[in-house]
Amino acid sequence: MILAVSVSSHPRATDPTRANEASAGVEGNARITGSLGAAIFVLLLVEGITILRVGQLISLHVFIGMMLVAFAAVKIGSTGYRFLHYYRGDGSYVRKGAPPLVLRALGPLVVLLTIAVLGTGIGALLTHRHGDWLLLHKASFILWFGAMTIHVLGHALETPALAVADMRRGVRDEAPGVAARLGLFAVTLLLAIVLGLLSLGWVHHWQALRFR
Repeated sequence: MILAVSVSSHPRATDPTRANEASAGVEGNARITGSLGAAIFVLLLVEGITILRVGQLISLHVFIGMMLVAFAAVKIGSTGYRFLHYYRGDGSYVRKGAPPLVLRALGPLVVLLTIAVLGTGIGALLTHRHGDWLLLHKASFILWFGAMTIHVLGHALETPALAVADMRRGVRDEAPGVAARLGLFAVTLLLAIVLGLLSLGWVHHWQALRFR
């Protein structure tokens, strides 16, 4: 019985092709997550500027906010994919390891607060009780801003390199699936723009409700 187990498990443990493919998959996941994270950072920077004069820049504020919905959803998916494989004991993801404990514990909170901020923003746009939704939007934003600041600083060193890895000749082919990752990013960007354009009509709806 011991011999049978040893023989059956040996090929999987020493198959270099399979191990390389698994490692490339982990790297590919890290790259798309980094690209999405970099895009979110840029959008958040613009969104932060609109907050300074949100009354005059409400259309841009909403447009960028709806773009963030698309990018945040896909990034949550890519991050969730990594952690699902990690906690299932996938060898390549286990070897990659998890983020530091603080970031790991903060992750679910960042996800929940991101959903809360975006959800309450949409609620304020589309419902008659916009005052209540705005209050929730502002409160969740304050909590989210604190959690997101720690999250961004925790990934500040690795994200820039990951974000551009698929566009650098020297390292592009180290992780197969470049076309798929670039395609996913392009589709996410297109969806984000479509959502942003749709939201411009919601702004007019919100303004009409506000001044009734």
